[in-house]
Amino acid sequence: MTILNILRYPDARLHKTAAPVTVFDDQLKKLARDLAETMYAAPGVGLAATQVDVHKQVIVLDVSERRDALVTLVNPEIVESSGASDIEEGCLSVPGIYEMVPRAERVRVRAHDANGNAFTLEAQGLLAVCIQHEMDHLQGKVFVEYLSQLKQTRIRARLAKQLRKSA
Repeated sequence: MTILNILRYPDARLHKTAAPVTVFDDQLKKLARDLAETMYAAPGVGLAATQVDVHKQVIVLDVSERRDALVTLVNPEIVESSGASDIEEGCLSVPGIYEMVPRAERVRVRAHDANGNAFTLEAQGLLAVCIQHEMDHLQGKVFVEYLSQLKQTRIRARLAKQLRKSA
């Protein structure tokens, strides 16, 4: 397994739309394993393939405290949503930034696993928010883009400053 490089906002590659997966092979399974290893190492609770410059509809999530409840969603589609979440979001591509974003409290998602098996997942709370957040990445959208232009400008300036300090 490999720890992959996570793209940082405002990298233009984060705005590419991911293509549906049509072939469920060993390469896809390796991508899912590498995404999981990268997410755990970061550490984070979700990661989309788009964030590592692979533009396929694959996301991994694990919101458990023990880090033992990995979920892989290939070609995810929200088929039902309800409620309003009050969970603050962060993102591995936008380190150190946390904001409230309008999300559903509960979702039902239809997807495939890395083997190509179709399933439906009911999620609520943090898992539901993470699913919506990661699915946005597959559509080329980063959570800070829900915020005002002023906040986005401040976030870009803050991230640029962080980058200069680490260089």
